[in-house]
Amino acid sequence: MRSSRSWFPVLGWCAATLTSVALASVAMLPVLRTATADEGTLVSVDQLRDSGELTPTPIPDPIATTKPPKSSSHASPSSSPSPSRSRSKSPSKSAETSESPKPTTKPPTTTTEDGWTVTTSEDDVRTYVRSFRVEGGQTVIRASEGVIKLVTATPADGYSVATVQNTADNLAVYFNETNHSFIVHVVWQADKPFAQVDEVGS
Repeated sequence: MRSSRSWFPVLGWCAATLTSVALASVAMLPVLRTATADEGTLVSVDQLRDSGELTPTPIPDPIATTKPPKSSSHASPSSSPSPSRSRSKSPSKSAETSESPKPTTKPPTTTTEDGWTVTTSEDDVRTYVRSFRVEGGQTVIRASEGVIKLVTATPADGYSVATVQNTADNLAVYFNETNHSFIVHVVWQADKPFAQVDEVGS
């Protein structure tokens, strides 16, 4: 009797479990029917295409959709010089430079005039140089553009030398001894020098 009664609780638990499972299945049945697709409502792809509901999406052409690069509207073809023009101008410039006449320089010339050695420079400036030798000594005088200058004056034995020049265009060189003198006198007249040699005393 005790063994048969001990199975009642187990059988009761199994019955309760089965009942709960059955009730849960009955409660979920409407939801499962709604989620399950009905075979009558299924439509094939061909039917959708025939009815017009399925329209193929056009694939864009990569070549047609590529836009050409925009060119700057403000740049004009004439604004940039062509290489051919710049190359053609350079030889002409070098030719003009090579063909341009160089300024000619006039070399100095040397001539003799009235005992004076005359040197003409590039600027047409005439320089007169002359050496005077007398018994009292020797002197060298230079004259140019109205100015007379003493270069050297060397007295002889027993003589002394002295110069007198009141103005730039008048020069006198004296070789003196007691009561005796030699005078070399140079003045500038008519754009050239004139010389005069005198002896004073005895």
